[in-house]
Amino acid sequence: MSVVKEFTKGLWQELPPFRLVLGLCPTLAVTTMAKNGLGMGLATTFVLINSNVIVSVLRKIIPGKVRIASYIVVIASFVVMAELLLQAYWYPMYEELGIFVPLIVVNCIILGRAEAFASKNPIVHSLADGLGIGLGFTISLTILGGIREILGTGEFFSMAVMWPSYEPFSFMVKAPGAFVCLGFLLGLMNIISRRRPAH
Repeated sequence: MSVVKEFTKGLWQELPPFRLVLGLCPTLAVTTMAKNGLGMGLATTFVLINSNVIVSVLRKIIPGKVRIASYIVVIASFVVMAELLLQAYWYPMYEELGIFVPLIVVNCIILGRAEAFASKNPIVHSLADGLGIGLGFTISLTILGGIREILGTGEFFSMAVMWPSYEPFSFMVKAPGAFVCLGFLLGLMNIISRRRPAH
C-alpha cells in the first residue's frame, strides 16, 4: 500500500468514531464544545503518531509474549508527554479535558493501531497511518463538538453564531445530546457511504 493511501484511509474509510466505532468514551465525554474536541483530538494524534513510529521501530526487537505490555509502556510515555505539554502550554484545555488526557493510555484506537498496523509495517507507513487516523479522529471530535456547541449554546469556538433571540437546546451539551448527535452523524455517514461508488 502507498503512504498516501495509508494516510487518507483515516479520513474516511477507517474514521475512528464513525467507521471503526472506536474511542467513543472521549468522543462522547469531551465534545461539549468544538475547542474541547480539537484539544482531545490533537493530544490523541500526538500520542498515536509517536507510539506508531516507536512500535514500528521496535517491532522486530519486542518479544511476542510481552508485546502488548511493551506497547502500553510506549503509549503511556507519550501520554505523560502530552499531559505535561498541555499543562505547560495550554493549561485551560488541560483543565477542561481533565481525566480524559491520562485515559488516552487505554484508548482502543491507539493500542489497536499499534497491534494491528505499526507492529507489522515500516516506519513511514506507520507514521502515515497514525497521522491519518489521528487527524480523522480530531476532525470527528471537532465537528461533533461544534454541532453540540452551536445547538446547545448558540456559539462556535466560544463565539456567538446564532441570532440574539435563539433559544439554545441545553440538552445537546449534556450526555444524552452526545448520543443523539453521534447517532445522527453515524446515520449520515452510512447514507453517504451507500451513495458513493464502490472502488
